[in-house]
Amino acid sequence: MRLEGAGALVTGAGRRIGQAIAVGLAQSGCDVAVHYHGSMQGAEETATAIRAAGRRAELIRGDLRDPVAARGLADQAARSLKRLDVVVNSAAMMVRQSVEDVTPESWDETLDLNLRAAFFVSQGAIPHLRRARGKIVNIADLAGLEPWPAYATHCISKAGVVMLTKALARALAPDIAVNAVAPGAVLLPDDWDEATGAHIRETTPLKRLGAPADVVAAVRFLLSGTDYVTGTILVVDGGRLIR
Repeated sequence: MRLEGAGALVTGAGRRIGQAIAVGLAQSGCDVAVHYHGSMQGAEETATAIRAAGRRAELIRGDLRDPVAARGLADQAARSLKRLDVVVNSAAMMVRQSVEDVTPESWDETLDLNLRAAFFVSQGAIPHLRRARGKIVNIADLAGLEPWPAYATHCISKAGVVMLTKALARALAPDIAVNAVAPGAVLLPDDWDEATGAHIRETTPLKRLGAPADVVAAVRFLLSGTDYVTGTILVVDGGRLIR
């Protein structure tokens, strides 16, 4: 797949990994629909960086916890960009919460954004991506492959993203390839202290933290590095899963 001139929708592109992916795709030649919800300033910064790379940026605001908004997002992106070749489902939340403290409301908030939204964004994109023989990349998480007791709902939601990726890959083949990237210690949560970061680094087999660029490289590979991969979860974690 050629990224030069392609149209890409990146959800959650106003901050953290989503922002890095949106800018990275622009640097690879994509015009980008920058989705955001609460991070308007970050989304504007993303758009500025995309335009500095010589590509078109279109901002689209939406609360993806609303399935109607999620389903309609791809249509908005396709109208804005005049085409849609790539969808990256990056929007997510990660809340530290003991199992005892999980409420129906906090459960729904996490699952609705992290999992249900990715399904309905992808569903809405199907007609556009079929025409383009396009691709979907979901951002899963190492937490979807191993249990983290303080982040049970996050783990469950991201495990769902893993199976969502496989189910969509099977259902949409051969027209649309669907894969996922599962980052590990790339961007640590904002509320983690320096000692926690040092512990994560020392217990990672490669003895370092990752960087957003590592995730961007994985996304680029799944989009343009091969056309013979679908249903794959590419783990980018410095070896933590095998430690």
